[in-house]
Parts: sequence; C-alpha cells; structure tokens
Amino acid sequence: MRATATPKIREQKKIAVTEVNVRKAGTRLLSSSLVSTEIAYVQRILGAQATQDALDAKVLAVRSMPWASIVIPD
Repeated sequence: MRATATPKIREQKKIAVTEVNVRKAGTRLLSSSLVSTEIAYVQRILGAQATQDALDAKVLAVRSMPWASIVIPD
C-alpha cells in the first residue's frame, strides 16, 4: 500500500508594516488609496511585522470600519 503524501504547509514570511508597504497593499487591493489615518490604524494594530495575508486582510477591513473606531481621539 502506498502512503499518501501530506501537503507541506509553508510558514509565511513576515514583512515590515511600513507606510510604504501599507500604501502598496492598499493600491493593489482597493479602488482608491488609503488616507494617512487608515495607514496609521493598520500600523498601530499590526505592529512592526506581519504576514502579507494579515496585512491584506487588515487593509481590506479598515475600509468597512466606522471612522470613529479608526481615529485616535484627541
């Protein structure tokens, strides 16, 4: 009997969550570019590093969030 091969799950590399990387993800995923407040929110939530999938998910999610939850109150 032949053993079935199990698919190998690769661990995703983490990338820096910089303003440039967040802007690039926004440009690639959205029809309009992110504003600075949205970029700051993504950076604040994800921290210094994240996987590309996590970054993409957060960029897409930030557009459907209420503005009051994105902005830091004065």
